[in-house]
Amino acid sequence: MTTISTFHSGLASLASTVARAGYSRETWSNTVQMMVNVGAQVPANQVGAVVDYLAKALPERPQPPAVIVPGNVRVKFREWFVPTPGSRPHDPLATSDGMLWYTGQFANVLGRLDPRTGEFREFKLKTGNSGPHGLVADRDGFIWYTSNFKARLGRLDPKTGEVREYPMPDPATTRDPHTPIFDREGLLWFTVQSGNKVGRLDPESGTMKVVESPTPRSRPYGIQVDANDVPWFVEFGANKVARIDRDTMAIHEYTLPHADSRPRRLAIAGSGQIYYSDYSRGYLGRLDPKTGDVTEWPSPGGPKSLPYGILAKGDAIWYSESGVKPNTLVRFDMKTHEFQTWAIPSGGGVVRNMVLAPDGELALALSGVNGVALVKIE
Repeated sequence: MTTISTFHSGLASLASTVARAGYSRETWSNTVQMMVNVGAQVPANQVGAVVDYLAKALPERPQPPAVIVPGNVRVKFREWFVPTPGSRPHDPLATSDGMLWYTGQFANVLGRLDPRTGEFREFKLKTGNSGPHGLVADRDGFIWYTSNFKARLGRLDPKTGEVREYPMPDPATTRDPHTPIFDREGLLWFTVQSGNKVGRLDPESGTMKVVESPTPRSRPYGIQVDANDVPWFVEFGANKVARIDRDTMAIHEYTLPHADSRPRRLAIAGSGQIYYSDYSRGYLGRLDPKTGDVTEWPSPGGPKSLPYGILAKGDAIWYSESGVKPNTLVRFDMKTHEFQTWAIPSGGGVVRNMVLAPDGELALALSGVNGVALVKIE
């Protein structure tokens, strides 16, 4: 019924996902628009018919219901829906000027929301279908992103809209740049999921170095920098957490005790403990970098809850369960080991990443419902 452009494996992957999927009509509408954004040839006057057909032929599959665990902490959600249909907001970024940014992965834009006014502005990127993915700001206010589909990094000047690009050393083997993070010296570290690599860019010189992950097909994914300015990342294709030597870029891996663990994102607590969302098993895990000891807790939503975006704030770990309906926001008290959960009002549609805003709010990207959110902890 539709044809998907095959100029990039990411689009073929989207087509494959669609073939296996079962969604509500609302979700199919968003999914079809994403496909159109990246090259599917669907005439505008036939979009409704395509959505109707898919909703009937591939109806929504049951998901585990959200498990709401009560507690004493109160939160307030604010949600906004982005202006371009099918954008698939992937990563959020809250900046010191009060703005909330997001990557519009399938709309090829970086979006900026002023939460005070509700006003959006979208910045079109330099290269078509670049697939903006991860998002981070530098100390000078430039917004950096990973170009997931085009094997490069990008830097946006919010004042002028000018974009500068930094291609991967070998785009054929360094595919799928994924998540970026700055260290305190101003170096940009990033993971390369499909290429099975991690890299470092010096923005001042433009020098980039990329190294292979020791474990084949380990799919380096989320990355963070600890209090000693050491980068850590998780391997979504293996049961491993790893750190990178700042000087040599040698990688040291820590093997998690369960062979089926697939950590997808990580958060580093003030104590230096590494917390990770075990997407495949429905667990929250903690690695002690000093001893290598691992402790795990089953997520409230169960083994199919798909824990994903995660961050650390004070004495708590916050993360989202992306496999339950509606998606949940989960709080884990690091001292008492108690959980508390809230349903995300819009449903969430998979919270792939979440970050801490300068004012202490939680910033979320709501991929499947084409939105972004801020969560105030009251």
